[in-house]
Amino acid sequence: MTDPTFRPRRSVLYMPGSNAKALEKAKTLPVDGLILDLEDSVSPDAKAQAREAVCAAASSGAYGRRELTIRVNAADTEWHADDLAAACAAGPDAIVVPKVDSAEAVRTLVDTLERHGAPERTALWAMVETPRAMLHAEEIAGASERLTVLVMGTNDLAKELYAEHVPGRHPLLTGLSLALLAARATGTAILDGVYNDVKDTEGFLAECQQGREMGFDGKTVIHPGQVEGANAAFAPSEQAVADARGMLEAWEGGQGSGVVTYRGRMVENLHVETARRTLAIHETIAALHADG
Repeated sequence: MTDPTFRPRRSVLYMPGSNAKALEKAKTLPVDGLILDLEDSVSPDAKAQAREAVCAAASSGAYGRRELTIRVNAADTEWHADDLAAACAAGPDAIVVPKVDSAEAVRTLVDTLERHGAPERTALWAMVETPRAMLHAEEIAGASERLTVLVMGTNDLAKELYAEHVPGRHPLLTGLSLALLAARATGTAILDGVYNDVKDTEGFLAECQQGREMGFDGKTVIHPGQVEGANAAFAPSEQAVADARGMLEAWEGGQGSGVVTYRGRMVENLHVETARRTLAIHETIAALHADG
């Protein structure tokens, strides 16, 4: 029941492009995806060197099954054009662009990728991190088939809202929900934002659970110690897998008999679709790990 179109993104780790040890360590981490960063984690005087290192890493083929992306600097910076040209030549799985806040910005980026000869397999990931982006999230997500993932930039969103970082993230919930609605309306994947306190494991896991319950596909993380928690939170639990199998068995065994129930609950088509999706995700993750 594996889904060949599904790619797990339970954990997507930002790695500073100027840190050679970090780029090397990333080859061994149990992470679904990597964002090799040229933006926030790289000082201005290290941008050019980091660009060279990140593009070499992206084209090396040394990262196995991990989805490999490059985050360029934003369009209003002096490094953006050179970053995009180099990233297109490197041909990663995706290019991540910060502060995308309109459909026109997406179309411009796609045109630039095509002009620079980026391989067809190189997708565009758009970071949505401003009030304007929240209010235009559906237009952004639907602007191009090349845009496959929305990435929440919750730190910048909080800054733009003059909001505080608090447990439960209630100041950000409207924006998170608007972006989620846009992603699901357009068939786009969506990743939750980062959790800043790498020593607060309890808070991190609580936020992972919240993101999973809301419907995010996975979480961006900033420290290798957060990877395992995100992987566990955004994969179907053993109980969810067992319930999905039991529900499908009940459905298949009870077809034609009228009402079908599982554990005392009525089973309808929508429950069957959810159960099949749960098993497809579980089996795809298992198959990927079996392949190493």
